[in-house]
Amino acid sequence: MNEAIRLLGLLDDEAIMLDEAALGLAALDHPGVDLAPYAERLSAIGTTLFKRGRGLTGAHDRAELLADVIGDEFGFHGDQSNYDDPANADLMAVLDRRKGLPVTLSILYVALARRMGWEAHPLNTPGHVLVRIGAEPATVVQDPFDGGAILDEAGVKRLLGRVLGSHAAPEPEHFTPLSNRSTLVRLLSNQATRARRTGDLDRALVLYERMTGFAPSYTGLWWERARIEQLLGRAKDARGSLGAMLETTRDPALRARIRAALDALARSNS
Repeated sequence: MNEAIRLLGLLDDEAIMLDEAALGLAALDHPGVDLAPYAERLSAIGTTLFKRGRGLTGAHDRAELLADVIGDEFGFHGDQSNYDDPANADLMAVLDRRKGLPVTLSILYVALARRMGWEAHPLNTPGHVLVRIGAEPATVVQDPFDGGAILDEAGVKRLLGRVLGSHAAPEPEHFTPLSNRSTLVRLLSNQATRARRTGDLDRALVLYERMTGFAPSYTGLWWERARIEQLLGRAKDARGSLGAMLETTRDPALRARIRAALDALARSNS
């Protein structure tokens, strides 16, 4: 296992610095590239926020400043024209190109807000990560993909309608904050989904190996990893992944499903 992944997996969730972790994950695909210029760009944005944001206390004012600085002044926005470009899920490329996916831009907003000491969380919005600024009950939801636009209830409903269908209504789980580790899993899951869609199973497997490395207790990741290993003809590795999955759950039905998959693998290779 890569040392950076191993160390990330050892961190408590609250100790994970989202921007640093996302840069570290991106660096795995850019061996030899110096991360210092990227850290300097983040620091430059943070310095601008600090100069303009000292003394701001309200969530709405803070969200507006994030949009003004990150979205307007530094020009970060969603890639509307080439959404599925893998570079949109790579924080190094996002810092170079100043455009990306909702999840990548949400990491940028949340990490920079937290540098200010502000409460900020990515939200578990289906298909399109949003950001919540402030503490309950006085919170603001904004969309980094749309230049940090602040969304009221009707705006969130419209966004969910585009993702889930016109009759979808906001559910409480859509506004559940993502943990730091879950946010990174969602970032890499985006890449893995696109790799599978294009038939690049080797790339998808690399991404699932990374995810199971820093989020080994996430049961579903092992299942997907085992499926890809099986498709690649790596039965022994698939058995190992299913065995690791058994260690993550005590749910009887799921354990029975895992054992059935292990039995099927054994029969297919006997």
